[in-house]
Amino acid sequence: MTEKNLKTVTGIGLLAAVAVTLVYLIRFPIFPSAPFLEYDPADIPILIGALFYGPLPGLALTFVACLIQALTVSAQSGIAGFIMHFFSTGSMVLIASVLYKRNRTLKGAVIALAVGALTATAVMVPLNLIVTPWFSGVPVRAVVNMLIPVLIPFNLIKSVGNCLLTFILYKRVERILK
Repeated sequence: MTEKNLKTVTGIGLLAAVAVTLVYLIRFPIFPSAPFLEYDPADIPILIGALFYGPLPGLALTFVACLIQALTVSAQSGIAGFIMHFFSTGSMVLIASVLYKRNRTLKGAVIALAVGALTATAVMVPLNLIVTPWFSGVPVRAVVNMLIPVLIPFNLIKSVGNCLLTFILYKRVERILK
């Protein structure tokens, strides 16, 4: 293993540990009508890692953090929680890191994170329609009725908030990762 690969694996491991620690320490519902939808800042270190290391290491980091979280902090949500988290965060990470890799400027970061947040929100619409009825045993119609007032706003608030915090913290953390 080269020194660069060793640094990448170590950085991904540390960022995954920070992501899981954050979700353990900071979780709260945004909408009282859906207390099962909790904001957590776990995507921030994942996004930072993806912007720093690139799309594939970012997806690897997403997988590791989602798996650890699913087996520990969020074990009650099982495989459904893992699938939802991985596809939501994974889509955001993939889009944001690919776009940022092409244009590593301040404007490029803003665009990459904004498109990443919108992508994560869009990906969650069909996932909620498929996974939520299967996991929760609720009719699809009930999920459709929650899309506009709860699910889409929740996913937008969570992803935009995490992207905004990533934007604020990235340059500070980038120096540490270097």
